[in-house]
Amino acid sequence: MSTLKGAAIIGQSGGPTSVINASAYGCIKTALENENITAVYGALNGILGVLHDNLIDMSKEDPAELALMRTTPSSALGSCRYKLKSAADDDTDYKRILEIFKKYNIRYFFYNGGNDSMDTCNKISKFMLENGYECRVMGIPKTIDNDLDLTDHCPGYGSAAKYIATSLMEIYHDARVYDTGMITVVEIMGRNAGWLTAAAALASYKGNGPDLIYLPEVDFDMDAFVARVQEIYNANKKCIIAVSEGIRDKDGKYISEYGSDMAKSVDGFGHAQLGGLAPYLANVLKAKTGAKVRGIELSLLQRCAAHCASLTDINESFAAGKGAVDNATAGITDKMVGFARTVGTDGKYVAEIKLFDLTAVANTEKKIPAEWILPNGAGLTQEFVDYALPLIQGETDLPKEDSLPRFVKLKKVKV
Repeated sequence: MSTLKGAAIIGQSGGPTSVINASAYGCIKTALENENITAVYGALNGILGVLHDNLIDMSKEDPAELALMRTTPSSALGSCRYKLKSAADDDTDYKRILEIFKKYNIRYFFYNGGNDSMDTCNKISKFMLENGYECRVMGIPKTIDNDLDLTDHCPGYGSAAKYIATSLMEIYHDARVYDTGMITVVEIMGRNAGWLTAAAALASYKGNGPDLIYLPEVDFDMDAFVARVQEIYNANKKCIIAVSEGIRDKDGKYISEYGSDMAKSVDGFGHAQLGGLAPYLANVLKAKTGAKVRGIELSLLQRCAAHCASLTDINESFAAGKGAVDNATAGITDKMVGFARTVGTDGKYVAEIKLFDLTAVANTEKKIPAEWILPNGAGLTQEFVDYALPLIQGETDLPKEDSLPRFVKLKKVKV
């Protein structure tokens, strides 16, 4: 493929992570240094920034300040949850995107996000190809849910898993301070895939984890749940449960809907708004067992805990952003950057960049293999621990001022 010169846009979309900015920085830094990319623009609030012509010039940022993106949580460029309709049904947005691309001579488009973001990336890529506009489109993955298909794992997951495992280990010790009994229910994110909740098994691996772990991959039976908790509590006067917000009963109804109508609310992509499961289960257990019960919802802390980020995750996230630019400028388009797991000459874990077709990964969710879930449906096997443990390794080199984090402060100079 011939050399293509032109400007680049990068946007971020969907729920943030503690390392999504590391991916964006890898993309931005590499693009600014590439002779074939004439300008690098950031789209504020994802694809909405393109549609609204709300772009910033990344070359106007101080390089030292920009480098702080590597250890800054959340989405520095802003995010969105905007679903593009099929171009066959309504091509209004696509025509507008093409108009903006032509206006700024955009020849490279990078989109940093999860499942729905890859859907957006895929649709834009196909529209540009079908309309003969040469623009190389690359998806840069992120999702703490770890549910993007084909790639071994997703940037963002390792850090969230590390935070969850660490938090469960800390909760384990706190819940054993008094000589009185207590049941603790910890609610962890995860709508359809239980990768995040499964990370609690890493705490169990170290001997300081939950007694029971419940994932969306297994139908949830309330009576069996209460009976298991009661049995453990009777024996130990303590019981810790890690439970995914997305657990459902055998009829497919979210358990969180039992006590609230929250799950009936949906976002732009039709996803139910979940939450409130921990207090609901806590109330059920209190009524059934008579024990003191505490419900804890980790909520946003799971995805913004930059202070507990995995160095492996930070480095791989940066590599994903860099790999997107390197491959696009080498002539490749219509792909998502992902990872293949290999073993180095020293026998240790290695993640290699691998490209996947956008069509294959868009809107496809990867769930935990059934063989990694214990037969009783309330825990994980050693295979999961072996998979997840390498992803949480290493400590962040988060810069600090006055013993507090120093996060990036972009000037956001409008184009």
